[in-house]
Amino acid sequence: MQHTGIVFDIIKYSVHDGPGIRTTVFLKGCPLDCIWCHNPESKKLEPETTTKITRNKVLKLSYSETKDVVGREVTVDEIINEVFKDRMFYEQSGGGVTFSGGEPLMQPKFLKELLLKCKEQDIHTAVDTSGYASKEAFELIIPYTDLFLFDLKIISETEHKKYTGVSNKLILRNLIFLSEAAKKIRIRIPLIPEITDTETNLGQIAEFLSKLKNIFNVDLLPYNELSEGKNKKFNSKAQLENLKMQSDESLDKIKKTFEPLGVEITIRG
Repeated sequence: MQHTGIVFDIIKYSVHDGPGIRTTVFLKGCPLDCIWCHNPESKKLEPETTTKITRNKVLKLSYSETKDVVGREVTVDEIINEVFKDRMFYEQSGGGVTFSGGEPLMQPKFLKELLLKCKEQDIHTAVDTSGYASKEAFELIIPYTDLFLFDLKIISETEHKKYTGVSNKLILRNLIFLSEAAKKIRIRIPLIPEITDTETNLGQIAEFLSKLKNIFNVDLLPYNELSEGKNKKFNSKAQLENLKMQSDESLDKIKKTFEPLGVEITIRG
């Protein structure tokens, strides 16, 4: 019997979630509670209803409220049929499909079936993960995943708990496990002002990565101010306001921190 899962978005023609032109499928559910979360609609595993407010943009005197339902239960075939529509673009660009979230490994059996169907058709697969999942869940999908996009936020366990709600011990263990399993890994570092972008934290991340194998890229992700509005809409614990994206000068300095690793370093806009 085919598994079903909860998906809250599908983005086509993505160029920031792995090589080439890709389709990114966003699975619902996340075990972390990052205070800077850019996808707060992903946190709950089940579909949810939110209030959508439309205001008069000129006078700002009136508004109407409608309801948005975020997330839907779908079958593996529904997603795969959508993915296959663009396989011509994958073949021409060296792209494929990326499964993101939330944390896609919160739905491991559904994710495994999606990955397996893609590999049966020779489509490149990537999984964007926080790393916070059981080793067994990773073992389930490793044979069908070509690339892991692995978020690495904070090395200090105390600070990690403070800002994400969970310990990072499992995350770091899983990153070591994937490295030793000879899987291709692309590290993604969200640069949150005065939290993750500190000289101490970035230096500790660079030192940790220097001991690992199969790290091919480091993506630096400057702070996105748009997340503040989304956090408020979804009534999450939005504690960050009026933070600004890092300057080009500070991003260049951060990039130099990781240059000794000898891997490709990319600043994502």
